[in-house]
Amino acid sequence: MNQPTRRNFLLAAGAVAAAGSVTAAAAEAAKPALNAFAYQHEPVPLPFKAGAVKGLSEKLIQSHWENNYIGSVKALNTVRSRLQQALADANTPAYVYNGLKREQLLRTGSVVLHELYFGNLGGDGAADGALRSRIAASFGSFDAWESEFRKIAQGLGGGSGWVVLGYNAQLGLLENYWMADHATAPIGTTPVLVLDMYEHSYQMDYGAAVAKYIDAFFTGIRWDAAVQRLARLSA
Repeated sequence: MNQPTRRNFLLAAGAVAAAGSVTAAAAEAAKPALNAFAYQHEPVPLPFKAGAVKGLSEKLIQSHWENNYIGSVKALNTVRSRLQQALADANTPAYVYNGLKREQLLRTGSVVLHELYFGNLGGDGAADGALRSRIAASFGSFDAWESEFRKIAQGLGGGSGWVVLGYNAQLGLLENYWMADHATAPIGTTPVLVLDMYEHSYQMDYGAAVAKYIDAFFTGIRWDAAVQRLARLSA
């Protein structure tokens, strides 16, 4: 099977969610420019009720959101404030400043990935035909994509990391990515579907039974979030 070209991918992505792409592009263009040094992030509320995801308890979801996600937002904002202070001090050594920048990278990754993860949860786990066809075009079949995605997740069980279905604009390729932590995202890639494989995302409900957590994730995917993310690529 020939690999789809970038042009064909964008056309297909637009077909999947063309109705929302113009609105999303207009909203993005209307956003005011933000100051990179003064920016402070506001937490994004859960897009669903904490007890609404079958297989993931209300207690787990609430703890994950409050302690891990909100904790990362607070840490990121603190690091940003420290960076401002360090930059204003001409005596700040470069290695100290870079240490803060490394922490900023990790915390930014945690915040963004958690928002994407919660953003693609709370659904019924059913992908529509157009989206299944688009994924199948890159992986040979939808089942082949799911099999690889699950295998990556299982390999991360008992440790930390993320699994991301993403579109790499530089390569013109939709593929699954293994991520060891918040800072190992592939460059030039737009996340389409995100799975948190840190133990805090499942241990409270499943202990070491990682496969059961992965099953619960798949039954609770909100696939329209993936559709919207794909649509932004063609906006």
